[in-house]
Amino acid sequence: QVQLVESGGGLVQPGGSLRLSCAASGFTFGDYAIGWFRQAPGKGREGVSCISLWDGSTDNVDSVKGRFTISRDNAKNTVYLQMNSLKPEDTAVYYCAARPWRCSLLRSVFGHWGQGTQVTVSS
Repeated sequence: QVQLVESGGGLVQPGGSLRLSCAASGFTFGDYAIGWFRQAPGKGREGVSCISLWDGSTDNVDSVKGRFTISRDNAKNTVYLQMNSLKPEDTAVYYCAARPWRCSLLRSVFGHWGQGTQVTVSS
């Protein structure tokens, strides 16, 4: 019933920007937190950023602080991840995920996942 669909990935040069979108359906949007995770080839799935749809609080992994900004549009049931100053090490499949109420960057506490969108940062 819960459905999350990521979009906005693509190929960008180092230093460039992308905005990812996570469109949600099948649940009461304001009762959840939405996290962004990424998985690079050969690596585990890493928590990147999270926003609580209930109170707007956010959390970010240190490696993206100052570069990535998470935001929400409750009217559109959509969460965005604005990614600036992209680096090759940001290359990964980016997933959004949902859990009740509170932000976390731990993948194990998220029960609902999208299918991912590829972000490639390369010159």
